[in-house]
Amino acid sequence: MDNIFKQQLSGLDLSGLTISQSPFTSSDFPAQDAISQTLAAVWSDLFAVFTDTALEADAEDIGWGFVNLFHRAAQRKSKQLDRASDEVRALVASADGSEVHTSNLEEQIERAQAAEASMIAFEEMREVAAALYLQETRSSWKPVSSSRANHGAMLTSAVIHGRDFLRARSESRRKALMPEGTPIIFAGGRTQQADAEDAKTFANNVWATLDKVFDAVPDMVLVHGGDGKGADGLAASWAERRGVAQLTFSLDRKLGARAGFKRNEQMLNLRPRYVIAFPGNGVLERLVIETKKRRITVVDRRGALGTCPKAMPANTGS
Repeated sequence: MDNIFKQQLSGLDLSGLTISQSPFTSSDFPAQDAISQTLAAVWSDLFAVFTDTALEADAEDIGWGFVNLFHRAAQRKSKQLDRASDEVRALVASADGSEVHTSNLEEQIERAQAAEASMIAFEEMREVAAALYLQETRSSWKPVSSSRANHGAMLTSAVIHGRDFLRARSESRRKALMPEGTPIIFAGGRTQQADAEDAKTFANNVWATLDKVFDAVPDMVLVHGGDGKGADGLAASWAERRGVAQLTFSLDRKLGARAGFKRNEQMLNLRPRYVIAFPGNGVLERLVIETKKRRITVVDRRGALGTCPKAMPANTGS
């Protein structure tokens, strides 16, 4: 369970010190079946309270907050792990061989292992709650501004915030935040469809396109702008259902009009295999242009209802 902690200590001179296995095992935490059954029961009762009342429209927000409880708990444990790891580094750097120093070091190591084990447990609970949220709302759950890392599941269904990836403090931390796989960029705006039938057709085309790419690139990591609505929202829900890791790059509002173009650059710097383009604004059009300049294949779905654009008729002249 303490792989993350050991990664954080990589490169330190630990001669004379043996890091024992974490004192915690899976039996020290709630069983997976108990977590799933309990959260499902709580979730069902919670939404039943709001059904057919004036507060029914607010149920989705309450559900989001329910998932966020476990996310915040995991974040607190992650910060405790970071602090304990920093303390271990400091103690290793000032090692004097004394019994008191060794005792302090072993205490900090045990604190780090405890924090890591608890963090993973809360992340697993959050993933169970997030699956219930997806089933209820048909939307992928993601935190407001932080990452949804899932260390226990090796990031299989993680939603990683691009800012966390770019600010990774070390190679081991960068590896923990970046899912292994082939980056595939997905881009699309908040297009309005004429009616519910067209909206359904558009959503089906998004999923069908992603399924086709997934068949060709089974280790894909879905890279997108993280918008909870529109095409990005549909893609995020698809990734959640398929268990595909996500890397999101939200707009840096401080950059003003340049924010979208900066995001394009950040995503393309990942060297994606494909860029999937659905209808959007001028920033998306610029992304397609830059993609072609870099000789990256564009899966173009900017036609009507998310279909491949029809070929322009030839100019026959007179």
